[in-house]
Amino acid sequence: MSQRLKQFREHREKMNERILAEGSLPINRFFTLDAKAYEDGALDARTKEIAGLAASTVLRCDDCIAYHLIRCKELGVTRAQAFEALSVALIVGGSIVIPHLRRAVELLDELDAQSA
Repeated sequence: MSQRLKQFREHREKMNERILAEGSLPINRFFTLDAKAYEDGALDARTKEIAGLAASTVLRCDDCIAYHLIRCKELGVTRAQAFEALSVALIVGGSIVIPHLRRAVELLDELDAQSA
């Protein structure tokens, strides 16, 4: 695992634990709702993560893009499938998405190298 990927995961987990430990009912409920939204249902988790990747790219949230790319790879999404989702995001979001697309592809390269 690359150092960048390891740092991202460790920081995310640490901060999520700290946030949830505060006991804020609205925040805890939101985190639960977020986790439940990506579980299998009428759409499988894999499809939902692909949708999350596209939406996060349009919204230009690098942390969210990274999280969804990681989950996509964990759920077996291929590079070609990830690129199709990113292509949809670029069409919807326009050229302002390009810097986020660059970072997404950099992370995708890292994830692919890790699984090789």
